[in-house]
Amino acid sequence: MASKRTAKPASGELIPKQPVRGIGQQPVAQTPPGYGEFLEDLKSRIRTAQIKAALAVNREMVLLYWDMGRRILEQQATQGWGAKVIERLATDLHSAFPDMEGLSARNLKYMRAFAQVYQGGSIVQQAVAQIPWGHNIVLLQKLKDTRHRLWYAQQAVQNGWSRSMLLHWIESDLYARHGKAVTNFPATLPPPQSDLAAEVVKDPYSFDFLTLRADAAERELEQGLINHIRRFLLEMGAGFAFVGQQVHLEVAGEDYYLDLLFYHLRLRCYIVIDLKARPFKPEYAGKMNFYLSAVDELLRHSDDKPSIGLILCKTRNKVIAEYALRDVAKPVGVARYVTKLVEKLPAALKKSLPSPKELEKELGHGGNR
Repeated sequence: MASKRTAKPASGELIPKQPVRGIGQQPVAQTPPGYGEFLEDLKSRIRTAQIKAALAVNREMVLLYWDMGRRILEQQATQGWGAKVIERLATDLHSAFPDMEGLSARNLKYMRAFAQVYQGGSIVQQAVAQIPWGHNIVLLQKLKDTRHRLWYAQQAVQNGWSRSMLLHWIESDLYARHGKAVTNFPATLPPPQSDLAAEVVKDPYSFDFLTLRADAAERELEQGLINHIRRFLLEMGAGFAFVGQQVHLEVAGEDYYLDLLFYHLRLRCYIVIDLKARPFKPEYAGKMNFYLSAVDELLRHSDDKPSIGLILCKTRNKVIAEYALRDVAKPVGVARYVTKLVEKLPAALKKSLPSPKELEKELGHGGNR
């Protein structure tokens, strides 16, 4: 039988190269079409499931702590148990579950207080069941009103606050300040947008990280906020993205500059901030209305919501602000801000201090010694 021979390529014909691989190595498989997208989708689903699992575990633990607290309350009420029983209970539970944290006498007392505050089965539906136990301890320690606790718990869920962030907002009394700015949002924005916008603004804004003179100008205030942009954004709240300072707009050949420009990720709109280191005046509303018209025309994308203006003043009269905004076509809010103030030195003390030239001279001499 004749043996098969491999045909030789014709003159000038290229021989196709075969993949080269080392001994024992498998050929590298080519990625099939759509594999990258499929892999990313699976990874996203796994991460989502992990987050849901962690939330479910946290929820079950909080509900367990609530039930333990409820049972302790019942036993103390029906059996007349005293406070010392909790100490013994903590010791016995720790012996039974040595690897389980959170069974100290201190934590058992928090469980009892937790159950006392949230009585009945409604705890299952409350936001406090969705936040970590450490957050709930902060709410128990810092707040007396259950309505306030539930509000902060809901905000923590919506904004993903850490425990330190939750403590910061409680100590800055955010509950009393949120939604308190004077606005015309109900008349200028549709209901869903107007409600959300009203929740975003507050009054007063606390810029306690700034130390300014009582007679400080707007530019000093503006630069101070920029220098502390991280803390400024923290005070503004979740969703604010900084766009720029002294943002230039050209209208009919004339130049205008916005003090501060933000974009809000949840509201999906630009937010123009006008800083006034003085009491509010009605004409500020008309100027802001002009700015918003220019931003909507020059910067706003077709998918963006109407731009919102926020006038931050040193002080404001609520009635005057309401009158000023009543017939303004664009959505505008008016709020106050507070900073740390440094008082002027008394004249007698000021005279006793060396002048800048004297200091410079003394320092210069000191450097040559």
